[in-house]
Amino acid sequence: MHPERFFSPDPTIRKLALELYESVSHLPIVSPHGHVDPRLFADPNATFGTPADLFIIPDHYVTRMLYSQGISLESLGAHLYSKWGRADGEDAPVHREIWRLFCTNFHLFRGTPSGIWLTHELHDVFGIAEKPSAANADRLYDLLAEKLTAPEFSPRALFERFNLLVLATTDAPTDALEHHQAIRVSGWGGRVIPTFRPDSVINLDAPNWRQNIDALSVVSGVDVTNYPSFVRALEQRRAFFKSMGATATDHAALTPFTAELSPAEAESIFQHALKGQATVDDAARLTAHMLMEMARMSIEDGLVMQLHPGSLRNHNRTIFEKFGPDKGGDIPLQTEFTRNLLPLLNKYGNDPRLTLIVFTLDETTYARELAPLAGHYPALKLGPPWWFHDSLNGMARFFDAVMETAGIYNTVGFNDDTRAFPSIPARHDVWRRASVNWLAGLVARGLIGMDEAAEMARALAYDLAKRAYKV
Repeated sequence: MHPERFFSPDPTIRKLALELYESVSHLPIVSPHGHVDPRLFADPNATFGTPADLFIIPDHYVTRMLYSQGISLESLGAHLYSKWGRADGEDAPVHREIWRLFCTNFHLFRGTPSGIWLTHELHDVFGIAEKPSAANADRLYDLLAEKLTAPEFSPRALFERFNLLVLATTDAPTDALEHHQAIRVSGWGGRVIPTFRPDSVINLDAPNWRQNIDALSVVSGVDVTNYPSFVRALEQRRAFFKSMGATATDHAALTPFTAELSPAEAESIFQHALKGQATVDDAARLTAHMLMEMARMSIEDGLVMQLHPGSLRNHNRTIFEKFGPDKGGDIPLQTEFTRNLLPLLNKYGNDPRLTLIVFTLDETTYARELAPLAGHYPALKLGPPWWFHDSLNGMARFFDAVMETAGIYNTVGFNDDTRAFPSIPARHDVWRRASVNWLAGLVARGLIGMDEAAEMARALAYDLAKRAYKV
């Protein structure tokens, strides 16, 4: 891997970028938002399983590319997992065969973020310098399988090797957080914290919504029979998550639509939902209202509020019905923020006790809406390039579109938003290199001094995320 990868070919900018990168490359990693399974760290003897378990089966970034080329998800092990969790299917394909298929088609990832991350993982984490192929698939499988059984490649060992300051998981409101509790009492020093994601009970169209409400009643100790008791149960769960180390909440919605309902309206919709009579409009209105409620609660309890709108989930109905969510079938939508966030920001956006971090999959909103909003409201901050834009070019577009209007201090640095734990250093490395390359360009054009660039590089790599997420 080239030591000056991703930097400008201009020799002046390249030299400045390398100097800036060397000043931040050693900094601890703050990973304040992601989807790594906490069970990996609860058991000191846990392993990542096979190379197929680690690199392929649960990673929809990998499987969606292969599926797009006509490779079935069955052949990639998707049916090793049930719709909502891992299954023990007797007809599971051999993991070595899954790995061979992946290696044979590794060329598909050339020039993509996934290809960059995978190459970095193999090279820097596992010491493998050759690209996977059909010819070396079995040899690489055996080498990786052996390494994955070694203590120095256990999840806890890699956590420490990656220099992770903190790792946040994403957890349902009905989760008892038993794995987080096991980590806490184990005496291990790694900091793994939960994040409160209430979509399964707030979004009326969530799968098994009624059963989720019943589970919320049980775990909160609040009998959820109406809207007021629903709010009390959510407040109880937020308090529990905070007691377990949570610093943030996370909310996915189809749109960033916010609106405040009267107590009577909220109760009416909630009762319709309990009876299985809620309409699509009911679901949209209650989600909009609950985003307002979540902002109010965040002001009261101090939890940072993250909002991820603009993805039409499970677009491929056939794949969703066969394998469940998170199989690569989520597609971005055109998204409007200025009017949709108006009710929430008018009520809470001027309150410095609220930190609302907004992400988008619609890059056209960066300069037109999000940067001006973040550059005005004290409560609003912009999340980094997300999902399909978590790439070298996506980051460059973000810096060009956002920073002149919002400034870097109304952004929150980087988060990796990943299920693939070993890819975390790779993703942060791309961000740090993209950041210093942008800063080096500003220095070369005389817009900032090198001393200012060094401070900004540290902020983008570490300080902004640490401060925004209160870790």
